[in-house]
Amino acid sequence: MSEKREVILEAKHVTRRFAASHGRTLLANNDINLKMYKGETLGLVGESGCGKSTFMRFLVSLDTPSEGEILYRGTDITKLKGEELRNNRQNIQMVFQDPTLSFNPKMNIRDIVCEPLMNFKKIKKSEKDAVCRKLLEMVELPGDFADRYPHNMSGGQRQRVAIARALALEPEIVVLDEATSALDVSVQKTVIELITKLQREKNITFGFICHDIALVQLVAHQVAVMYLGNLVEVLPGKDLDMKAMHPYTRALMGAVFDINMDFSKPIESIESEAPSPLDLPQGCPFQGRCEHCMDICKKENPKLVEVEDGHSVACHLFQKGSK
Repeated sequence: MSEKREVILEAKHVTRRFAASHGRTLLANNDINLKMYKGETLGLVGESGCGKSTFMRFLVSLDTPSEGEILYRGTDITKLKGEELRNNRQNIQMVFQDPTLSFNPKMNIRDIVCEPLMNFKKIKKSEKDAVCRKLLEMVELPGDFADRYPHNMSGGQRQRVAIARALALEPEIVVLDEATSALDVSVQKTVIELITKLQREKNITFGFICHDIALVQLVAHQVAVMYLGNLVEVLPGKDLDMKAMHPYTRALMGAVFDINMDFSKPIESIESEAPSPLDLPQGCPFQGRCEHCMDICKKENPKLVEVEDGHSVACHLFQKGSK
């Protein structure tokens, strides 16, 4: 048996509602319960608008949930204010989808990478050059890139700079928000390899937001699948192919195109459109797109229940111990 995993962060009953027009409410996250483990990657996957980025924004205190708590090493970070909140930002950092938009174009790479360290008075101005070179080399960029500006670099190089900046404060958790989606496939591969290498070396916990379930399967120790604000399945990444149970997860896996796939089988797809998050049906939100829909699915939203160690699913097909 493997040694016990250390829970570094836990979300408990996290719900986020947004007020919408005509007195309506958008339920972006509905009673989310998730754990992140030290030195592991949690992959959060689902279609656009499913609420995965909303959830991860709570971790870096860019938003707060309407209900629930998020415990980082036992402290509810959703309640932090002032200096406590500022200091906690050192522990949890984020790499955004488009580094160009998160960089000041008038700042050179040295100032961009060292800005967090200067803000927290971790280094002196005279140390910036040496520290920047070390951080750039950590993400496999030449140290003399310190004098460049973001517009003088490729997309992959800019994303490496973003990773260097996020790791400058030596955080325990780093959230990657679609951090590879804007990159070419070949560049994606090198960035993923870099992230995996840094995780091994520094025992970092990653939160990896992605809509590409095949990519998530490659990098994530644990995968959480979201659909219209609801967690529908949580399972080990290595088990996605063989053990995925929820009809939505299976449909996502069935739609993956791979050169090693069985070409005698048709590529599956979910034919109908997802309902508007402002007009969700009573019961299971996936009912209108599910070929297994039963009467109970139209009445009750299934709870996330554990079907085996480390594997939970929210589907009436598997409730009450059914297999």
